[in-house]
Amino acid sequence: MKGWFDAFRNDGGPTLYSYSNRTPVTGDIHLITIFIVFCTIFAAFLIIFPGIRKERVTTFFTVTLSLFVGASIQVAQYGSTWHTTSSQIVSSYSVFSRHRTHAEIGGFIGLMHINITYRLLGNDEGNLEGEDVEFNERFWWRSPTEMSEAFKLSLHRGMPFPIISLAEYFSLHQEGFSWGTRYREAGHWASIILWTSFAAWILTNLLLVVVPRYGAYGMIFTGSLMLLTSLTYWSLLPCDPLVAHIDGSILVFNFGWNYWLLLVAGAGCVLGGTVIAIIDLIFPHQFSTILEVDYDTPYDRHVIIEESFDTRNVGNKLPKIDDDLDERIIMSKMGKMVSSQSSSRGIVNQGYEAPDYHRDADASTMMNHWAYPFPPVTRRID
Repeated sequence: MKGWFDAFRNDGGPTLYSYSNRTPVTGDIHLITIFIVFCTIFAAFLIIFPGIRKERVTTFFTVTLSLFVGASIQVAQYGSTWHTTSSQIVSSYSVFSRHRTHAEIGGFIGLMHINITYRLLGNDEGNLEGEDVEFNERFWWRSPTEMSEAFKLSLHRGMPFPIISLAEYFSLHQEGFSWGTRYREAGHWASIILWTSFAAWILTNLLLVVVPRYGAYGMIFTGSLMLLTSLTYWSLLPCDPLVAHIDGSILVFNFGWNYWLLLVAGAGCVLGGTVIAIIDLIFPHQFSTILEVDYDTPYDRHVIIEESFDTRNVGNKLPKIDDDLDERIIMSKMGKMVSSQSSSRGIVNQGYEAPDYHRDADASTMMNHWAYPFPPVTRRID
């Protein structure tokens, strides 16, 4: 009778996990982690997106492009498909064996490593059809001698002969076998520029939060670095393309999807940043997202710009004042003073004359005659 805990058990024994352990490494842990992180962030954004009422288009475009560029940079950094090849071969499993089988072998070159896969398809008689024989070996070349050491270790471990034959092309650094050195050099410089573009991507996100106008310039710079990475990798590849010969089969390496993904993401980043910059030049301070720090607050840059614009236009709304206003005010005040003084003056009594007054009287005598308290005037004598 089967119970709750009898699944995957044979004759009441403990659960057998050997079947899962025999399967090859079909997924890269680094890439799976990167996809989970960025997909989680994008899913969280999609959940809150229906609640956005303003700047919906610009916000969705900016967030989507930013996450796509960041994920592309990390996938290209840890991916294994910059240069790839795959082919079916007829080869022996071990070196001195006469038993030949049909198999599929693939080489997947990354920036700092190469993955060699080997999957057995079966022999001519078909007695190995359905056998679960698969390998996925990774050889690192982070240092000049690491690839050679990994190749010697694979010999001690007894790796299949096709895997050893393909790895030998990258482990030797003599005469014509310089592909390992050239691939290591290309991956080294491409990795440095790629990490620089990742730092520029982080700075771009910060600028988009503060001022989207400068974030557009950061997007152009980030995309330019990504394009420079692809160009550097292409220029440092071996002049003679690697063509591997394994038991009569030919393996030709071509650019993989990591290379084209980075190229497309870089071009899209440059194009998106250029479009935002052009929009901002034609319509200043119009491009905005809800991701800004002070968005829709009294400290929002749009509110500050509008208030400062209104303050500058206050003078234009007031009536214009002539330049000689002060002079006119002063002249009007002086005129009022003169008129007030003239109205307050008395009338000179010209009808009264002293009996001893003469025309040639001196000034001192004239001052002694009676008059209103005003400046003396010349009196008429009949």
